Amino acid sequence: METQSPSSNPVIDRTTVLSLFAALSVLIIAYAASLRVLHPATTTKLRILFIWHLFDSLIHFTFEGSFLYNCFFTYTSVPNSSDYPHPASLTSPGVYFMGYADRLYGSQYGTSPTAKLWQEYAKADQRWGGADLTVISLELLTVFAAGPLAAYICELVRRRDSGGKLWFWASILATGELYGGQCSASPAGYREHWLMSLGFMTFAPEWLSGNSNLDTSNFMYLWVYLVFFNMLWVWFPFWVLYEAYNNINLAFARASGAIGVETKKTA
Repeated sequence: METQSPSSNPVIDRTTVLSLFAALSVLIIAYAASLRVLHPATTTKLRILFIWHLFDSLIHFTFEGSFLYNCFFTYTSVPNSSDYPHPASLTSPGVYFMGYADRLYGSQYGTSPTAKLWQEYAKADQRWGGADLTVISLELLTVFAAGPLAAYICELVRRRDSGGKLWFWASILATGELYGGQCSASPAGYREHWLMSLGFMTFAPEWLSGNSNLDTSNFMYLWVYLVFFNMLWVWFPFWVLYEAYNNINLAFARASGAIGVETKKTA
């Protein structure tokens, strides 16, 4: 089974350029904020941690928040329920999003700038153009739980609280990003499965249905939209978990040493 290939060349237009620029702008804002709010003595590691989590939080609140808005409030009416479900939805026949049999929800039916942004990404993964129940369920957690938690981690770094509290919450968020992150592409159909276990809750439905919603026919959709942007939420969470493991290990080693010294003194 192969991923769908409706086009061989990407359509790079004004919306494409503005969408990519919007994503880059969030990173620039996160970097600029790190220069303004972090103490000059902040280590490079903690500065990167701050920039990543502020970028993460802003993406969740703005980009993915707008995705949810379009899912719940942008729709078109259909004459009868036979036109449902939306082609990008994996709902069963007779199952209607929000219980409306006469409506099709999603950014595909909007004209706002955020709707056009998600229409652009939906060129690579059609589920982001409609109201896919799995994606919406994950995005609700992402926007209302992961977003605030990422912002809280930034505040801990700003306060120079680099102890167990920081690494505990950072590891919780990183695990959640890996479990439900947006990695959904399996390049060359099923010949490679190197993303199968990453972002599992987003990827698994596509894997099980033959990647029917993906367009991997050209470089832009496959390597920029599906791989590069999604792999950010794999590389950085793994790095955060690695750093958290080292810091927690070090804390336990220090605590064990201190306890051992105290025991000798009282013996």
